[in-house]
Amino acid sequence: MKVVLFGSIRTRMMAFTAFLILAIVGVVVWSWAEDMSDVYYNQKQQEAKMIVTALSNAWTNELVNQNWSQIRLSLNLLTQRNSQFIYILVSDARRSNQIVAASPEAFQEQYFPDLVPVEITKKALETYSYSRLQKTFILRDIEFPRDQMRSRRGERILEAAAGIRSATGEKIGNLRIGVSLKQVRSAVRRAIYKALLVGAFGLSFGLLGAYILALHLTKPVKRLQISAAKIAAGNWQHRVNIYRADEIGALATSFNEMSSALQAMFSRLEKTLDSFERFVPGKFLTVIASDGIENIQVGVAATRLITILFADIRGYTSMSEQMTPMETFTLLNDYLACMGQVINEAGGFIDKYIGDAIMALFENENSGCSLYAALAMQQRLKVFNEERQSKNQPIIKIGIGIHYGEVVMGTIGFTSRIESTVIGDAVNVAARVEGLTRIYDCGILVTEPVVSMLKEREAFHLRLVDDYVKVKGKKDSVAIYELLGA
Repeated sequence: MKVVLFGSIRTRMMAFTAFLILAIVGVVVWSWAEDMSDVYYNQKQQEAKMIVTALSNAWTNELVNQNWSQIRLSLNLLTQRNSQFIYILVSDARRSNQIVAASPEAFQEQYFPDLVPVEITKKALETYSYSRLQKTFILRDIEFPRDQMRSRRGERILEAAAGIRSATGEKIGNLRIGVSLKQVRSAVRRAIYKALLVGAFGLSFGLLGAYILALHLTKPVKRLQISAAKIAAGNWQHRVNIYRADEIGALATSFNEMSSALQAMFSRLEKTLDSFERFVPGKFLTVIASDGIENIQVGVAATRLITILFADIRGYTSMSEQMTPMETFTLLNDYLACMGQVINEAGGFIDKYIGDAIMALFENENSGCSLYAALAMQQRLKVFNEERQSKNQPIIKIGIGIHYGEVVMGTIGFTSRIESTVIGDAVNVAARVEGLTRIYDCGILVTEPVVSMLKEREAFHLRLVDDYVKVKGKKDSVAIYELLGA
């Protein structure tokens, strides 16, 4: 059911202004109630100050003579007869402020009872002659007498403290009294009730009008807020259902139009991002686009220790000469799809395709994964060739070279054409090692740096092919191994 509300927000706000006079009356009455609250609280402070001062003077001789039993008897009578006293503690400064008399008695012989926060206790013990008043709260339930709840944990109280001095003026102890503020709160409530009663007749109309107006205004605003949160969380299909003939209704309509535009825009953006990640590997993006794809710049680079795998089809040129361009295109796509899946499953990612060649990268800790990937590529190639043979198509052979070393991952190009790439001597060595597979007639060749990085070398069947090989274009020699299995 659609409910259409007529009248603009301005009209209703003007009508609400008429009730402000009544609201002012209510504020004045409320201020009077606050003043009364201060009066009651000040009275309670004066009472607590007089009581703690009088008792500290009355118990001076008993504390000097260490007549603790008399003090204990007196304060027990006080707490029993006066329900506003939550606790009374008398500590002896000559005994490192040990509590020698307490009501309830459970706190006797303690030093820092868990009645109030520690900082309150410290300030109370620092009191010398004058009384100290501190507003605080109780940390535990107080039952006194037994099974009779006197104060609950978290209740606000007033603590009055005074120093107890001997005739010579030496401080010999402290008196602390926890005074309940229930009477103050009750008196304040009574004052508020009276104040509300005085202004109830005038304020009732104002409150009723304010409530109705707020209800009409806040409900749709809250619904708009909830809808905005849902859209921000990714629920692009969500729309707000608000049907009004005022400015809020117009805002809801604009909001839904904005949601539709955002849904279409982010749908296109997600498709663009998915397409972009098919051109640039996700692991590459973490290096070159740490601040977002939209902030990619030329020259962003990072150094990595990484394992490089090169795979190339042998005799590809002569094979492609005997095939039509479309047949060559289909062959490459089928072959690269098979190899790419194997590399992904082994934990690597393809950096680029160089014609029929594949350049794949493996993280530093995944050097062994590159060997598993090479073996899996050979196994998958067998299945691939069997499928081609069944169709009377020529089979293919590949050579794989693997090397480990330091590379630079980054972006090159200029403003209108940027490309991600991996550059470094290790890349060139890996490509040269792949070329050596033809010379040594091996399917997979692995360099010594890769072998030395293996955590479980015995997991692979490696055969030393040559321990002193100079790769074309390199001065330094390197040992190479043939990977036979795992």
